[in-house]
Amino acid sequence: MRNIAPFLGILICLVCAPGYAQDEQLTKKDSMVVSSYMFGLGFNMVDDSGDLLDGFFEVEEEWNYVAFPSRVSIGKYFRSGVGVEAIGTYNRYKVGKTIDGSVQTEKTDYYAFDTRVSYDLDRLVGKSGWFDPYIGVGLGYTRANNASRGTYNGVVGVRTWLSDHWGLDVNASGKWSMGDKVISNHLQYGLGVLYQFDIEKGLSKKGADKLARIVAQEQEKQRVQDSITTVNRLKEEALVAERLAEEKERERLAALEKAELDKENSRKSQLENSIKELGFVYFDLNSSYLNTDSKAVLNALAIILETEQEVSLKITSHTDSRGASTYNQWLSERRVKRTIDYLVSKGISAERLTAEGLGETNLLNECDDTTYCSEEKHKINRRSEFVITKM
Repeated sequence: MRNIAPFLGILICLVCAPGYAQDEQLTKKDSMVVSSYMFGLGFNMVDDSGDLLDGFFEVEEEWNYVAFPSRVSIGKYFRSGVGVEAIGTYNRYKVGKTIDGSVQTEKTDYYAFDTRVSYDLDRLVGKSGWFDPYIGVGLGYTRANNASRGTYNGVVGVRTWLSDHWGLDVNASGKWSMGDKVISNHLQYGLGVLYQFDIEKGLSKKGADKLARIVAQEQEKQRVQDSITTVNRLKEEALVAERLAEEKERERLAALEKAELDKENSRKSQLENSIKELGFVYFDLNSSYLNTDSKAVLNALAIILETEQEVSLKITSHTDSRGASTYNQWLSERRVKRTIDYLVSKGISAERLTAEGLGETNLLNECDDTTYCSEEKHKINRRSEFVITKM
């Protein structure tokens, strides 16, 4: 893409120009591969009957082919449209086929190594980027019908590109033997998949035409722009003033929003402190029943919730570490249920309350199964806690 960077730079400048209304833009479709390396893999078919094009459509009678990939190629293609390529092929002459004027009585192998120089014909009319006909000439070596020969080659073909990297290649080559008149000339057809790499891209003919239109359009707009500089300056000043007014309004609204948020955070903080000051609901050992002190805490909490109708709470209940963990989990679930049931009995909607029993998993001190503690310390862990989840 480095070769179209100057063109894209011009395009960006056009878009950034004040007052410029872009009608056209260069896109990826306006670029194309102008040089690359190309690797190919596919099939080849050989017609060595000696009658050249007379039996072109007599595939079963005159064509020789194998049922697996039998053609490999590697080449370099330049910005000028010229390409150089090396091609290796394998085939097998079948029994009953006409080869060098005689009928085959046994299977024989076909090997060929060819080099060629080709030219993309669409360079003459403007490269399309996807339809790529070409012609070429070259030299090669062929081992066929148990005889070796050098060959002069001529090729015509067409490539169809499905993307920047992948494409299909169909071609036909005439191969003329050097010097040996006994060995007949033959035709070779190729069909394969191509992969391009080390790609260099540039503008297609369509892209170059579009860029020329964009540049011409910019020149015309610049000419008009020069004649209305004062009007644009006044317009810009008006826009600046409008932006300043909008910015000031945004700042005012942001300040109001911040004040409202601060107020809400302060209210939440005060409410959290009020709930925190109530303390926890504590339970007796191995009990889920609410004692007088616990009910007093819940009564005060219910008053707060009646006042703050938009507040929702999460209530978690806990046990100390004594006893089996499964029992403590069950006991904590009983405690949280009784805590919520009491608040509901005081008129608090159950939809505002969520519950979770956590057993002995969240101790508030060191009093685990391996540490001796007094009853007062164990009591700290037998509790229900309250956390605001929604305001």
